[in-house]
Amino acid sequence: MNERHLKVLFYSLAVALLLVLLLVSRDAGISGDEEVHYVHSEKVYDYFASYGKDRDALKTPKTHLQYYGQTPDNLATICMHWFGIDDVYGFRHLFSSFIGWLCILVAALFAIWLKGYRAGIITLLLFAVSPRFMGHLQNNLKDIPFALAYIAGVYYTLKLTYARFKPSSSISILLLIASIAFSVSIRAGGILLAFYLLFAGVLFYFYEYLDGREVRWAHVQRTFLKLLVFSFAGYLLGLLLWPYALQNPFINPWKSYQVMTDFPTTIRQIFDGEFIWSDYRPWYYLPKYMLITIPLVVLGGLALFVVYGKSLIQGKHRLTYVLLAFTTLFPVIFVILTKSNLYGAWRHFLFVYPGIVVLAAVGINELFGRFKKQGAKVLGAVVLVGLLIHPVAFMVRSHPYYYLYYNQLVGGLNGAYGRYETDYYYHTMRSGAEWLGDYLNKQHQSEPLVVGSNFPVQWYLRDHANLSFRYFQYQFRSDADWDYAIIGNSYIQPGQLTNGNFPPEGTIHVVEVDDVPVCAVVKRKSKASLQGVQAYSDKNYELAEASFKKALQSYKRDEHIYSRLGKTLSLQNKRQEAVDVLQTALSINGNYEPALKLMGQLSVEAGDQAKAKAYFEHLLDVNPKYFSAYVELASIYGQTQPEKARRLLKDCLQIYPKYEPAIRALAETYQETHPEIVDKYREYLNTIND
Repeated sequence: MNERHLKVLFYSLAVALLLVLLLVSRDAGISGDEEVHYVHSEKVYDYFASYGKDRDALKTPKTHLQYYGQTPDNLATICMHWFGIDDVYGFRHLFSSFIGWLCILVAALFAIWLKGYRAGIITLLLFAVSPRFMGHLQNNLKDIPFALAYIAGVYYTLKLTYARFKPSSSISILLLIASIAFSVSIRAGGILLAFYLLFAGVLFYFYEYLDGREVRWAHVQRTFLKLLVFSFAGYLLGLLLWPYALQNPFINPWKSYQVMTDFPTTIRQIFDGEFIWSDYRPWYYLPKYMLITIPLVVLGGLALFVVYGKSLIQGKHRLTYVLLAFTTLFPVIFVILTKSNLYGAWRHFLFVYPGIVVLAAVGINELFGRFKKQGAKVLGAVVLVGLLIHPVAFMVRSHPYYYLYYNQLVGGLNGAYGRYETDYYYHTMRSGAEWLGDYLNKQHQSEPLVVGSNFPVQWYLRDHANLSFRYFQYQFRSDADWDYAIIGNSYIQPGQLTNGNFPPEGTIHVVEVDDVPVCAVVKRKSKASLQGVQAYSDKNYELAEASFKKALQSYKRDEHIYSRLGKTLSLQNKRQEAVDVLQTALSINGNYEPALKLMGQLSVEAGDQAKAKAYFEHLLDVNPKYFSAYVELASIYGQTQPEKARRLLKDCLQIYPKYEPAIRALAETYQETHPEIVDKYREYLNTIND
């Protein structure tokens, strides 16, 4: 097939892909961050509509969204206001899918520029069978647009470089400035594209020198002046829809970058079968997640690029491949070295994926280009198709929840269940909510009902006027008042997933992907636990005890109710009964933190220091941020090993420097030997309280 036919095929496939993506977007669920970003975009709209008088967009202590430019979210909301669009999330998902398609198109054009239309077609194909990327493309208006800006910035930087930075390359210049602006307007770190532009200039003149060409200093100066102007223009344009940055265009974006590199929100997640904090992740968290979720066909193409890398780099595009490889690897290496806070698999690094796909497409294209015999080409095509089967089959089975994909290296989604997070972005809550809506209609439920959830689901059920909604954490669901619940399996201890405790008792419907339960719809069987919580709050411990025992008749596998009952019994001096109940809780969930803490405290009361230490040490192994456990354990060691007690308390304060109980406990360890140190800690406490 000649280049003209390949060109027709390429654009036909690109248009077909766009239509498919827009169609698929109609089935997308609301993503984990989508509601808060939409709400913030409304605040941004109000800021501009009021000419800066409405300042709510500048005050976001909980979400920290003032530090995001989030231009794609803002543009979507502006369009909805201007054109009177009511289907908020439907439009957002269409918009996100279109931006994702643009990202794919730019990456494919990049591959065409490097190796022709066959490489471009391979790029389209590799994206189409990349479930993680295609899943996020439906509803992620943060990471997918940034991926577009990033790959476009690299592409147009290199096109301008190969045009020798001539002003005649006006389209490349404008698109480059737009790419820098778009990237900065999403994340402050997008300014990295400007540094890449300057780096490309350095590499260009370095290669000119190596090739023996004359390098004139005056020409170098003019070139870098132009590059600085392009960078500065992109930077300023990127601030136009970002209220926080507009308050101080030079200082506030830098503050935003500092916040983003050490993001204050940390969460617990499953990785390698452990329930870890996002700022306690192992160094290989990011590369491993990429390795086990990127389709093998893409990884294979990347390996082929490495194999043929030497000959490719010796060609006319050597600077291109060096810079493309650098811009793909550098962010990953940087975050490993800086030990940054990471969660949600590698979605924050989706921006490097287009570069990976382009390199993989070049590798596969190079392989086919080296086949001389038709039989070899056919064999290569068969192998390629064989590698496509696994991701394609998963996408067909799991529609539209593609992003849950794991490759064959971990045995697919089934093999990853309980070892890694699955629906960490809550896409499948849509299926659960829609099922519940249909169920309530069939039951002719018209009386007021409360729907509880560990994720906001009210948008899906907005047509049910009799419903109200309540958020709860999964492990504390029995404390909340609800009649039905929709529960995603995200951020639940892995043991609870693998030992059959999810879906929970009372489940009337399960959403499964590849036979893995990802969302449960639950009907409440008893509200006795809620009555127990109220009685406990009123210090009516006898009634609380009776209520919790009644609740356990309906919920025999809820460790939190057992823990509640154990605490209630301990307050009535029914120590042995409390211990028995807490041991039952730990038989259900051996890592249940409130039960471990209470067992440690009861062991101290019983004079069993060894058992108490074991419980508190287990608790800290499970959760190194359970700060009160440091104080409890230090009080035990303080009797015989004061230095060890101090180390424990200092470890606690290293994580949480303002934890007052640990500061007081640490001061007390110096009371008899170093009273001057005690005074210093008291002064420190005063500064915290002030």
